[in-house]
Amino acid sequence: MRSRTFWKLKPVVLALALAACGGSDDSAPGTALAVDTNSYSCTASTADGTPVIVGSGDPGDPAAPEAASGYRLGYKAKYSSKYMVVANTPLATKAGCDVLKAGGSAADAAVAVQAVLGLVEPQSSTIAGSAFMLYFDAATSKVVAYDGRETAPAAASGYYLARQDQADASSPAPVPSARRSGRSIGVPGVMRMLEMAHQDHGKLAWSQLFDEGIALAEQGFQVPQRLASAIASNAASLALDANAMQTYFTADGQPRAALSVMTNAPYAVTLKALAAQGADALHTGPIAQAIVDKARQSVGDDAAKTPITPSLMTLDDLAAYQAKRREPVCTTYRAAYHVCSMSPPSSGGIAIAQALGMLGSFDLPAYPPDDPANEGGIPSVMGVHLVSEAERLAYADRDKYVADTDFVPLPGNGLSSLLDPAYLASRAALIDPDKSMGVAQPGVFDAKSVKWGVGLTPEHGTTHFSIVDAYGNALSMTTTVESSMGSFHMVDGFLLTNQLTDFSAQPADTDGNPIANRVEPGKRPRSTMAPTLVFKGTAPGDFLMATGSPGGGTIIQYVLKTVVGALDWGLDAQQATSLTDFGASNSATTSVDGSNTTQDLTALVSGLQAKGHTVSTSAQSSGISTIMRVNQGGTAKLEGGVDPRREGIVLGDGTL
Repeated sequence: MRSRTFWKLKPVVLALALAACGGSDDSAPGTALAVDTNSYSCTASTADGTPVIVGSGDPGDPAAPEAASGYRLGYKAKYSSKYMVVANTPLATKAGCDVLKAGGSAADAAVAVQAVLGLVEPQSSTIAGSAFMLYFDAATSKVVAYDGRETAPAAASGYYLARQDQADASSPAPVPSARRSGRSIGVPGVMRMLEMAHQDHGKLAWSQLFDEGIALAEQGFQVPQRLASAIASNAASLALDANAMQTYFTADGQPRAALSVMTNAPYAVTLKALAAQGADALHTGPIAQAIVDKARQSVGDDAAKTPITPSLMTLDDLAAYQAKRREPVCTTYRAAYHVCSMSPPSSGGIAIAQALGMLGSFDLPAYPPDDPANEGGIPSVMGVHLVSEAERLAYADRDKYVADTDFVPLPGNGLSSLLDPAYLASRAALIDPDKSMGVAQPGVFDAKSVKWGVGLTPEHGTTHFSIVDAYGNALSMTTTVESSMGSFHMVDGFLLTNQLTDFSAQPADTDGNPIANRVEPGKRPRSTMAPTLVFKGTAPGDFLMATGSPGGGTIIQYVLKTVVGALDWGLDAQQATSLTDFGASNSATTSVDGSNTTQDLTALVSGLQAKGHTVSTSAQSSGISTIMRVNQGGTAKLEGGVDPRREGIVLGDGTL
């Protein structure tokens, strides 16, 4: 495998740079591109400091890791001067970094990262999935939220996920399950979203941004540990799809092993179509027809021809899909920081802003973790208690009130009511420093508004990446296939998601109250994704931090502990990312991540139990990607941290 990938991929960066300098037809006109000629940029370093090309197969290549241990000890913050990418797989990180090296913007790099993620991390992301992005434009000091969330088909009703015949109360549930059926498959949006962001902020030609993904798909890559585990654990469901079997299994039907070399020729063909036609390639024409046909499949490709309840998606649904620019959810924290996160249909931004608003009432900086130099340290009992209680209150409002605001208004006067300082102060007053509330009640707003039922919908797999480019722009993007390997339906080299299972399966609660996150035609399911940007001061401008995480319904907890770790406890980007994950949704259980088995959590657990918490120390699988701008010896630097619980790396200008 030595240098198998690198020598074939090396011309990609050169071609990008040459095309950029020549002013390609769809690059930004009249813009001086920040092309980096340092041959060591976008390389990793081995333990002894030797540069190594990511994807080369040479000793120390992070794209060919040893067997996964669950938690990678010893990670320290990485530093660069101009640009940086942090993602949860090495090959995707390299693809984005190569684009930045060629003079591309953060928006350009995001396209390249997504193209590779759909190939090497399909258990978490797909080009036929959804994503949310926050983008900071340094030239205008503006933050824009981009919404690429899937939508329900026009033919869907409130019982779309619960009944095969939506109108018949006696109709059986979709088979073989709501997830494995076509009903879980939404109208995809991530490529429409990236196309919109590229039109707004791109500098390189769209057509060039897929080169590395195409080369990897055609020439092969080593199967990452997490992908191999996902294939093996989902083998029975994948077996119903001939395309998935051909891609992810050997000729004798065995799951592809970790570190074996696999190709995906159909995926390369799809990426070439996207490069030539833009996102239209997925929304009109033969690939769109293939997506519809696959989603509407009524029997499996297995020998038993297992029945599958088909989707009701049509070509019209695909053609009509629109990505959206939205106002981010922003708040001032401790009069010192401006924190922006994602707006609905994600609940993540509102929950982050609410929790910070409540925590501002407490002296959280007085309760830092113990020994932060050691993997971020072990959080303090009071630190975990206060953050978890604030999260319980935020989740209570989320579960009842937050959904796609194009269909369901927020309570009271909307976002301003949920983030009103007086309201958040009243919520903070419910937090007892000595005792956990267990389960919080949602806030009460206008009594005349609709009486909503509470919708508790679980969420699952995702991935995240953060990017800062040489122009000062910053991007935080969370992208998802929903559960591991999505709906298990595969077409033209990529998986289709089961994102619609993020809707409530029932349109009303047992008392007949409508659930805000019920299925409706064209509606976007609620998410917890929380791509987040932080600035010094009380307005966007002085960029400080980009972060976010996968983790389904626990994303809010992962992001909040990282933000608090950096802002309140002074942790660097790696320490805040590595710091023991902790938090609570609106239940009596508080989670304290046990994945780092070298840490003794006994005192923390007993201290929380003394305050009435039920504590779970199950290993958690966040995938936090953090970039901070810091002052190092009088010079501004980018500081990167990657989650040791996954397989990602940090890359930038110079060897990192």
